Amino acid sequence: MTHNPPQFDAQQYKATTLQQWDSAAEAWHRWSPLLSRWLGPATETMLDLCGIGEGSRVLDVAAGAGEQTLAVARRVGNRGQVLATDISPRILEYAAQSARLAGHAHVDTQVLDGEELHRLETDPFDAVVSRVGLIYFPDQARAMDGMTQQLKSGGRLAAMVYASAEKNPFFSIPVSIIRRRARLPAPLPGQPGPFSLGSEEALERLFAQAGLADIEVVSIDAPVRLDSAAECLQFEQESFGALHQLMSGLSDAEQDETWEEIEQALGQFESDGRFAGPCEMLVAVGTKQ
Repeated sequence: MTHNPPQFDAQQYKATTLQQWDSAAEAWHRWSPLLSRWLGPATETMLDLCGIGEGSRVLDVAAGAGEQTLAVARRVGNRGQVLATDISPRILEYAAQSARLAGHAHVDTQVLDGEELHRLETDPFDAVVSRVGLIYFPDQARAMDGMTQQLKSGGRLAAMVYASAEKNPFFSIPVSIIRRRARLPAPLPGQPGPFSLGSEEALERLFAQAGLADIEVVSIDAPVRLDSAAECLQFEQESFGALHQLMSGLSDAEQDETWEEIEQALGQFESDGRFAGPCEMLVAVGTKQ
């Protein structure tokens, strides 16, 4: 008797992802100052590579709470336009709220699955960006095709993703500890996740498949700097909903023990009374012909 290997369920994954981001929305917004310090330099590199400037029209895909949306809005100014999309209405409301408070009337938001961008009816954009979003799409090629479709000829598409698990132990160590304690199998083939595009070759291949030209991938060191391993644990507990999902099969006591082990493991990145979790981001850019 033969047994078919388990298959990745994209629709169930999307439903879970939506629930996770809705639940983490307030925390992701509250941690915006950290996100700005942590990912700000890599974000500016992404915007530079896209040639975003005064008057640009920009689509921000999987915008989340919109910290990078505001960075785009500041660049394009009132003569420009920014459309931020996300699958989670709750987290996107924080992006809209932040834009209003900052006086960015040229920022609009729209709840939209990143794999359904072909449904977007608007003029083409000068640039499309996605920060730490593309890695979580079940059909990354479909998402890339949709983003490319929304570009004008000569426009640029850029995506920021995590490099390999080995280069991001601040995140990969907690995931590995949880998987071991929960006795979880390895991710299924084709399953999205934080390190699903963690090599320059994978990014280049995906961008080439979308028909983009002049592809470039830049590696950026982005350490997570906080007061302590305990604060990093708090950030991940509150903001990384996927970690809670991985732990869902553990009892409350087992979850407490798991968090304790994670904090101890993260302690190796403390030095001189501060925490610096190693992190490397990759930024890929390509031009629509």
